Amino acid sequence: MELRILQYFLMVAREKNITRAAKQLHMTQPTLSRQLMQLEDELGKPLFIRGKRKIELTDEGVLLRRRAEEILSLVNKTEQEITQSEEEMVGQIMIGTGIFSSSQTVLSQVIEEFHDEYPLVKFDIYVGNADLIKERVDQGLVDIGILLEPVDISKYNHLRIPLQEKWGIIVSKTNSLAHKPMLKKRI
Repeated sequence: MELRILQYFLMVAREKNITRAAKQLHMTQPTLSRQLMQLEDELGKPLFIRGKRKIELTDEGVLLRRRAEEILSLVNKTEQEITQSEEEMVGQIMIGTGIFSSSQTVLSQVIEEFHDEYPLVKFDIYVGNADLIKERVDQGLVDIGILLEPVDISKYNHLRIPLQEKWGIIVSKTNSLAHKPMLKKRI
């Protein structure tokens, strides 16, 4: 399986139309169709459900799309790391995080300060749950994970951010919880 073919596949998956994808890729529609059929033959599974004007991904196609995005992201990251200048720090840092209000404020400040010193470094944020973030760290797709405890981090180098998250709830005015000043965790 060639990287070029994965790029073709992803363009078709994004466009949901082979003709539009072929135009984006500056190639003819029959050539692109042939490449996709060869990919399906190579994998032994159909990747698309072909309609008259639109195509959809099969379950196998959805899996390939996710893996192709991961593969191409890792290839791009590797190329950047190898070709970066020794005088300048350049590249991309992928941060995996959940949606936490306190840590997001600190994270944005850290990114801003880092960017002031190293303007050629780009940041990407992946939002997911702790298991998905740890999986991406293990695969090399996320460089830094920010997780809300309790979570098993025994196999990782880590430091604790000295913040405490505050959570709230919203309920209708008629709910019995609406008139309580706070909720406490019961053990």
